[in-house]
Amino acid sequence: MKIKENITLIGMPAVGKSTVGNLLAQKIGFDFLDSDDLIQSKEQKTLSRIISEQGLDRFLKIEENHIVGIECSNHVIATGGSVVYSSKAMKHLSRNSTIIYLSIDLDTLLTRLSDTKSRGVAIGRGKNIEDLYKERTPLYDIYFDIKIDCGSMTAKQVVEKAMKYLS
Repeated sequence: MKIKENITLIGMPAVGKSTVGNLLAQKIGFDFLDSDDLIQSKEQKTLSRIISEQGLDRFLKIEENHIVGIECSNHVIATGGSVVYSSKAMKHLSRNSTIIYLSIDLDTLLTRLSDTKSRGVAIGRGKNIEDLYKERTPLYDIYFDIKIDCGSMTAKQVVEKAMKYLS
């Protein structure tokens, strides 16, 4: 598969997008961009604070605005797990990114993701991690170019698998 200008990683929270993204960027000589860090830097607030102060819907709009404002090349971009709620953001990323979906099963997610509040996970009131998984998984499936089931792999193994697809 021919790599586009960028590589964008999507997937559930705690799947390892930032860790894998950093390693992959180093491996291929790209810069690394974490969209959650970008949002926190520009908004001068943590994700959890934005969500608690402004609500989930407003946070998702803020996230979308920052994502569609990303103009770069030769970057590995790690997105927040909620980016798939915005078709506008995903279309923007898809234009010049090879989209890699880092997939894990629900049991692995439940083991890795215990504190959704302090992590700033975009989750609706009264919903749990299982609800989030059922809601987002079909959305990730819409947008990926490459899907890697990485539940039982180390970050380094995920990077090696990504490199096989990309070369």
